[in-house]
Amino acid sequence: MAQAWRCNGLRWSADGPELAWDGGRRSALTWGKRVAFGVAEGGVRTCVGARGHACPVRAVVPGRSTGARCEECARLDRAHSVAADTIVDDPRPYHVYLAWFGPGMTKVGITALERGSARLLEQGAVCFSWLGIGPLMAARRTEELLRAALRVPDRIPYADKRAVRSVLPASAAERAAEVEDLHARAAALDAWPESLAREPCQPVDHAGAFGLTDLPAAVGDVTELVAGGAVSGRLVAAAGPDLHLETGGGVVVVDTRLMRGWGLVPAADAELSFPLRGFRSQPRIQEGLF
Repeated sequence: MAQAWRCNGLRWSADGPELAWDGGRRSALTWGKRVAFGVAEGGVRTCVGARGHACPVRAVVPGRSTGARCEECARLDRAHSVAADTIVDDPRPYHVYLAWFGPGMTKVGITALERGSARLLEQGAVCFSWLGIGPLMAARRTEELLRAALRVPDRIPYADKRAVRSVLPASAAERAAEVEDLHARAAALDAWPESLAREPCQPVDHAGAFGLTDLPAAVGDVTELVAGGAVSGRLVAAAGPDLHLETGGGVVVVDTRLMRGWGLVPAADAELSFPLRGFRSQPRIQEGLF
């Protein structure tokens, strides 16, 4: 029986996307590389733990959970999460950013200055610009200011991001247009926190890093991994946690967060046998941004 590996998800390095595995091993992902894996018959998905600690009971978790954690470990993880707004005394400086994922899909968010643009790569932001930099609470207030005054969301559903990646505007200038417009409107607002230093609009484009040029439309995305299932395909793009794989039945999207918690085995040239969900013909466009 082939050795099973436990995946820790997709990571973005200076050289591009990599799959991380237990034990510290990394697998570099390049366009055209064949990605093939499966779950052995009888396999179960177990909790990945929290904050670097293993789940004490190795609880079984649902196949569709992107967090791959049991209720107790999820609670512990969120208790130390800036994203969950549970930390108010973090002394590190934070960036406020505007991120664009497709027409009509722009969000505001914050990330620690020391992380650079890693958070934007992890979210699959096709284009982004910094808006300001300052203490955590000032960054939070600025984020709330944009939500209230300009109705800018702080989340974009992954289903919407995936549905438009193959039909994005062709030029970087077109992709940056909404970010530039929103940046100007945000800069004109009053009530900015005094401790937040504003930054100029300097759009950064990730279409090349993600491999989105001439990306074939996907037929759907894998909803969960199941025991006895498998997938094999040629990597044509990667964005955020997603792999776009060209299979015999067309391009499918695999959210690598669904791989966590499973013991994975090689499955060379396997037919797709994980559950698949077809895309909507049009993504849901946020209302009231412009």
